[in-house]
Amino acid sequence: MNERVIAVVTAGLTTPSSSRLLADQLSAAVADELSGRGISSRIETIEVRDHAHDLTNNLLTGFPSAELRQVLETVEAADALIVVSPTFSASYSGLFKMFFDVLDDQALAGKPVLLAATGGTERHSLVLDFALRPLFAYLKALPVPTGVYAASTDWGPNAAGLRPRIAQAASELVAALHHETPTKSDPFTNPTPFEDLLNS
Repeated sequence: MNERVIAVVTAGLTTPSSSRLLADQLSAAVADELSGRGISSRIETIEVRDHAHDLTNNLLTGFPSAELRQVLETVEAADALIVVSPTFSASYSGLFKMFFDVLDDQALAGKPVLLAATGGTERHSLVLDFALRPLFAYLKALPVPTGVYAASTDWGPNAAGLRPRIAQAASELVAALHHETPTKSDPFTNPTPFEDLLNS
């Protein structure tokens, strides 16, 4: 089977950032999942902060720079997408939204997307369902059922707690690439962030 191209859009504002760290873990899990099926993959990671000035100019002029056009074409041509935004005011960041504002409104139609976000507290995990999921539904993309939210407490000694969610989301993205029904996770051993919140 042909190589699968996964575009990873991460909108962290610092270097390094927790958003990039989560993006790298998600893309590695997807690559491993594809490799397990005997399928090669190419990961194209896009740091939105590197294109902030070009994005602003595009919004002002209506035309992307040559470099930004290449980045947008990478997203359009990818087989699937992983997106990660830091959480600001209970939503995705303005920089993250700006990137998808300049993308053609049909570019993601029918494309599988893994949604992820980072933030300071578990209370912001609803950003996945109340901000990211509606945005990508509007863009006609196909978000996989499991989103991954990482709070500050999910790093360091507690990092192992993220692994089941990362693995589940990666499995669902690869299943969506092959038009398969994803395997359901066990809510008692692998709760979603929303279930975590309800049980807290």
